Amino acid sequence: MSHRLLALHALLAIHVGFVAAEKAAAQTEDWPSWQGVERTNVSSQKGLLKEWPEQGPKLLWIYREAGNGYSGPAIVDETFYTLGTEGEQEVLIALDVATGRPRWTTPLSPILSNGWGNGPRSTPTVHDDHVYVLTGIGELVCCTKDSGEQVWSVSLTRDLAGKKPNWGYCESVLIDGDRLICTPGGSEGTIAALDRSNGEVIWRSTGFTEGAQYSSVIIAKPHGTKQYIQLLQKSIIGVDPDNGDVLWRSDWSGRTAVIPTPIFFNNHVFVSSGYGAGCKLVKIRPDNTVEDVYLNKNMKNQHGGVLFHEGHLYGYSDQVGWTCLNFETGEIVWNDKDNDVGKGSVTCVNGQLYLVGERRGVIGLIDASPNGFALHGQFTLDPKSEIRSPRGKIWTHPVVLNGRLYLRDQDIIYCYDISDPRVARK
Repeated sequence: MSHRLLALHALLAIHVGFVAAEKAAAQTEDWPSWQGVERTNVSSQKGLLKEWPEQGPKLLWIYREAGNGYSGPAIVDETFYTLGTEGEQEVLIALDVATGRPRWTTPLSPILSNGWGNGPRSTPTVHDDHVYVLTGIGELVCCTKDSGEQVWSVSLTRDLAGKKPNWGYCESVLIDGDRLICTPGGSEGTIAALDRSNGEVIWRSTGFTEGAQYSSVIIAKPHGTKQYIQLLQKSIIGVDPDNGDVLWRSDWSGRTAVIPTPIFFNNHVFVSSGYGAGCKLVKIRPDNTVEDVYLNKNMKNQHGGVLFHEGHLYGYSDQVGWTCLNFETGEIVWNDKDNDVGKGSVTCVNGQLYLVGERRGVIGLIDASPNGFALHGQFTLDPKSEIRSPRGKIWTHPVVLNGRLYLRDQDIIYCYDISDPRVARK
């Protein structure tokens, strides 16, 4: 082969490599369920603005017809899925991510009626070709991802003998392989595993019958062995994924409502609840016995969520403010109540926290750092919902995906451009 031909081959290889790199950089990620792929509410996506302009990031689109509800988004294959209301029904809504235009809606069940706000609370779960949703009254429905056509439905109360908690079913169901995991509560077993293809029961945790609360199940692998972990009013439990047997249980003194999702790290489980309950860290031993590492009031998180990032926990603690805890000790590293955001929800992306103030809709950007509350921009949602219950607030959690920030206030869904054009996303 001639030197010229060799050089051409080398140039072609370099070009192909550049094209492949550009395609990889342009690829989008998915957010298929509550708190993302691994239910940690932490993302490593890059290429985002580290500081916001004074007026806030650019608003790309608004969708104004979502109806009542506190459901968050699942975003897969350029489609935004959420739950809302239309007429007298709770519905599954599919929007085009690029424009916010509706693709379709599917009726699911009658609307949950509640003084703090009517409508659905849970986030859809997208897996393969289907979307799995749980309505406020407990109707569990499987729909096709592309058209919203119903495939099957199961009632957590009528079919699974569950009891709807006071503020309605809020759990976002978990898909694990061919199984759907949910928490109907009740006399036939707190947790249920269903065949996700048809909704038939595979097992119930018959030896454990505590009622459902508002938290969502996570998958964990303490000492390399998979189990499901759930937080309830009186218990933190680990469940055998093969048969629903309770592998371990730890007491929890939840009051009124237990909502935040458990956090698993390094064979430990952290939980928190509001209404004065506080927080707790539990160590799981190889034989599935457990011990309390600490129990204190430093993190009393009602429903805005707590997340783990690089050895620390971040969230809003009632009477304490935005708080950073040392994960291992439970000690407060810093707290801040002197800010415009106030109490609210949070997500973590590439080392920064996106905060959503529940009362006035102030959105803030700070570092996920033990060094303190350092604000890098804020703005206020505008317009705000006019159909929200006077007792309800802006409780839908934020989601950041592919350079965009998604927020919701009842019937209004907002999409903001937070990408930094100077930096590649990956």
